[in-house]
Amino acid sequence: MTLRTVISFTVLLILARFMGKKQVSQLTFFHYVTGITIGSIAADLAGESETPFLNGLYGMVLWAVLTIIANFLSFKSIKLRVLLDDKPMIVIQNGKILEGSMRKLRLSFNDLNMLLREQSVFSMKDVNYAIFETNGNLSVLLNTGEKYATKKDVKAPSPTPKYIPTEIITNGKVEKKNMRELQLTDTWLTEQLKKQGISKPEHVLYAEIQTDGSLYINTLKST
Repeated sequence: MTLRTVISFTVLLILARFMGKKQVSQLTFFHYVTGITIGSIAADLAGESETPFLNGLYGMVLWAVLTIIANFLSFKSIKLRVLLDDKPMIVIQNGKILEGSMRKLRLSFNDLNMLLREQSVFSMKDVNYAIFETNGNLSVLLNTGEKYATKKDVKAPSPTPKYIPTEIITNGKVEKKNMRELQLTDTWLTEQLKKQGISKPEHVLYAEIQTDGSLYINTLKST
């Protein structure tokens, strides 16, 4: 068992070097599955005495070779690259959330907000473009004038934010829990919607309260 483990570890290390750094730095779904599979074969080879050693070793090496070949072919062919890794998808364009993209990606507003916060963006209002990359990360292009100069840079006053940007409406449904936590009333919400020419929450795809208490709204396409 010790010998099997040492050999499996050594072969896995060599294969990882041959497959390149893309396995870590650009972990698409294809590369994630590949890495998990090769690791599983190595684990079985090291820990399951019933597994024929040479068969397991051959399977691990062959899987790595097929991955290297697939990577090489995808480098040469755009169609194969899209087939293996998919392609980036725009989820926010010109400040508007794209409903179709969200549905295709099965991406909730909670997920989108989390990805934005990972980019130090706390409000969708600040976003001009957001692109969901093939490795699951979100690339963000802020609106012109955002984040280039701080208030400290221009010596402008910096009042304490009244609110943290929070979801108020998602897919036409009012987030009652968030409303209660922020001590907001239905009357306040109705007035905010009317100011932007919206009669009821059902016409809103996404609404988010801003730090100053105003409401950022994306309406549904059908309205």
